[in-house]
Amino acid sequence: MAVGGSEPLLSVKDLRVTFTRHGEEPFTAVDGVSFDVDAGQTLGLVGESGCGKSVTSLAIMGLLPQRGNRVEGTVSFEGTDLLRLSKQELRNRRGRDIAMIFQDPLSSLNPVVPIGVQVTEVLERHRDLSRKEAMPKARELLERVGIPDPNARLKNYPHQMSGGMRQRALIAMALACAPRLLIADEPTTALDVTIQAQILALLKELVEDTGTALIMITHDLGVVAGLCDEVNVLYGGRIVERGQRHSLFKHPGHPYTAGLLSSIPRLDATRGEKLTPIPGAVADNLPWDSACAFAPRCANALDVCVEQTPVWEEHPATGYRCFNPVEGTQ
Repeated sequence: MAVGGSEPLLSVKDLRVTFTRHGEEPFTAVDGVSFDVDAGQTLGLVGESGCGKSVTSLAIMGLLPQRGNRVEGTVSFEGTDLLRLSKQELRNRRGRDIAMIFQDPLSSLNPVVPIGVQVTEVLERHRDLSRKEAMPKARELLERVGIPDPNARLKNYPHQMSGGMRQRALIAMALACAPRLLIADEPTTALDVTIQAQILALLKELVEDTGTALIMITHDLGVVAGLCDEVNVLYGGRIVERGQRHSLFKHPGHPYTAGLLSSIPRLDATRGEKLTPIPGAVADNLPWDSACAFAPRCANALDVCVEQTPVWEEHPATGYRCFNPVEGTQ
């Protein structure tokens, strides 16, 4: 909920994305996801690969394929439903009001166009600047995101830059028009730990300095720990738990959230202590319309978990959908 009762910057309500292929049963990748994001807030979407995080972000941005899918629900940005906009109206908002940092910078950048041209294209499209006017601003953006010798890097092609520099270049492109909302889809997955920490520190600094809202999509709760204000845990296309970062880490209610936390190495763990992985795989689930999707992998599962759909319940620390939550959170 927005501070002081004001409207949130982004409000996603009952978002559903269903993929269809001829001769096959429809597959629901996102199943009734709802959340709000306020200006200056960092919200986390967390879960294993295949839980619906990236599809949610692509649906918000209007970047899903034109055929073979059905998107339902509402995605209200500053009072305007993005799902009802025309292609041209959405293009005018993308890059200017809403921007996205993609997971793989090498495949997201054009390999045959210099970095400087790719950054200036955003400014030319949304700020009506000429290439000559935009180039100094592109240099400032590269310097702002910590790329050394930005004058030389403007002339480089993506393959001439390291993974960390390419990711910083993507961030520079996303920030070129000072968007109100920034979506980061696992921006540190392919980076080493040192560069990962630098990228996360950069994103945190940008949010604090500009008031931009940030949606951080990740499978790594360690990333969430130092960055996000609110955490939404997804499983099987639905949010299974939501809470403020400190409350959720201290008292996870859903067994899936507890399992994710138990899978993380801890510095304060005793020597030789083993991690507790979640058994099975994301594909080992049940349909939400008749059961809890997580039941086949859950150590807390009861008979009712495979017979009925758990409803969302609000609790003092967090909100979650579970018939048999982790002890001490009810």
